[in-house]
Amino acid sequence: MTEPVHVDEALMKEIHDAFNARDVARIVALFAEDGVFATARGPHAYGERHVGRKAIAEFLAARFRSIPDMAWQHEYRYFCGDRAVSYWTVTGKDARGETLELKGCDLYTFENRKIKYKDTFWKQRT
Repeated sequence: MTEPVHVDEALMKEIHDAFNARDVARIVALFAEDGVFATARGPHAYGERHVGRKAIAEFLAARFRSIPDMAWQHEYRYFCGDRAVSYWTVTGKDARGETLELKGCDLYTFENRKIKYKDTFWKQRT
């Protein structure tokens, strides 16, 4: 029995294009109503979790206000069934004038072609 395809290249490109456009409405529409965005940093071992479209929208709006030129260059991505991985470099300049250039990845779980869980990781220079 073949597992149904939940995620494919077209869906991953749609997600990446929405993030690079910094279009909060487009991005949150790609999440399930109760979707979760787990950040790379935060007070917990999992970073910080933003649960639901409203919380995700608030988080992303604040992030894009503080880093208005944030952009991802996707080096590769792969997917299987309801899971996907995207490896990228993110760049931008924050409000303090610090330049970002971080290698990272997102681990996705999907449900009905919507992002159910997005877990972000990145390498930080010391």
